[in-house]
Amino acid sequence: MNRMIANTRRLLAAGLLVLAASCSTSNTLAPSTPDITNTEVAGFQNVQPGSEEDFILNVGRRTYFTQGSAALDSVAKATLDTQIAWLAKHPRWLLKLQGFADDPGASETALSQQRADAVMDYLAAGGIDRNRMWAKGYGKDRLVRDCPDTACRSQNRRVVSNLRDERDET
Repeated sequence: MNRMIANTRRLLAAGLLVLAASCSTSNTLAPSTPDITNTEVAGFQNVQPGSEEDFILNVGRRTYFTQGSAALDSVAKATLDTQIAWLAKHPRWLLKLQGFADDPGASETALSQQRADAVMDYLAAGGIDRNRMWAKGYGKDRLVRDCPDTACRSQNRRVVSNLRDERDET
């Protein structure tokens, strides 16, 4: 019995050593690679403030929802607050709000429209002129992921804010 306990302890110790070694925080980057997380990525140095690329990269254009709901949670509101600040600085842009839904048991087209309308209402309440925006619900059209898994489907419960130069109702 003592021998079995001793062997179990040795196995446990060996396992902990392997785990500790795999979690090492030592810098194993090649000497030529700078250890800086804020280094500019090649190709993004020329992003102009106020451009569509600036909006996509620095603001974020997707607002996500919980299943079966068009209510904005705190994360969605934070995303939209960032959009409001950016849109206020760049009034030349129009905004097409595209709602999507992949919610079993729901009227997906109606829910996607409610989500797009909720985003538009929030942006308008934040000072963005309603004449600069329009909302359309697409239901299950243009799924990000077509899958039965709940975590995967959550990516489809969204509103995408797309910048436009002119109104486009499609």
